[in-house]
Amino acid sequence: MSTESADESTTPKPTPATAAAAAPPAAATAPQGGATGPVAGATRILVAEDEALIRLDLVEMLGEQGYDVVGQASNGEQAVELAKEVKPDLVIMDVKMPVLDGLSAAEQLHDAKLCPVIMLTAFSQTELVERARDAGVMAYIVKPFTADDLRPAIDIATSRWQEMKALEAEIADLGERLETRKLVDRAKGVLMSQLKLSESDAFRWIQKTAMDRRLGMKEVAEAVINGFPAS
Repeated sequence: MSTESADESTTPKPTPATAAAAAPPAAATAPQGGATGPVAGATRILVAEDEALIRLDLVEMLGEQGYDVVGQASNGEQAVELAKEVKPDLVIMDVKMPVLDGLSAAEQLHDAKLCPVIMLTAFSQTELVERARDAGVMAYIVKPFTADDLRPAIDIATSRWQEMKALEAEIADLGERLETRKLVDRAKGVLMSQLKLSESDAFRWIQKTAMDRRLGMKEVAEAVINGFPAS
């Protein structure tokens, strides 16, 4: 018998059980994101959901829409740690999770200025919405959800996050920034009504006008609210 054949006969063959045991846990891996895979330059998303079936359904829906799911977590603490590691563009997170609940995890991500958070919830109580807002949550998806619910929420969260970063770049003081944000939100509502703009386009109008006129966004927002012609 040759040395080659002897090596083949004595080398243990992996079984399905040992292969599965050797594979890394799903919560720490970056999934492929659906059959077609993410498109080039796609939004990179981390999914945090303790119910495995819901998590897998969400990952599949995101992949089918061309998003890049870069990680999965099954509790809030794991979500925060993984987000710091993979630095996603956005996190979609369930409100109720073990170890660390979704709102507390969202607050940590917001304080770290890491990325916007969309909250998955089966509830719509006022107190939950208020706490989520204070935690820096940018948008909500209410269970049960469909694939059609995902893109609008992702677009809103991304747009609001960009607005917040733009305001932070312009205004260092926290109190002034919060006041400016409230005025900008009111001005966006006026522009959306007058010019039939989307929320993101209304913000870009305020931002561009501020740059063109060499004014602060707060000043432009106040002018819009007080009847400055939106044209």
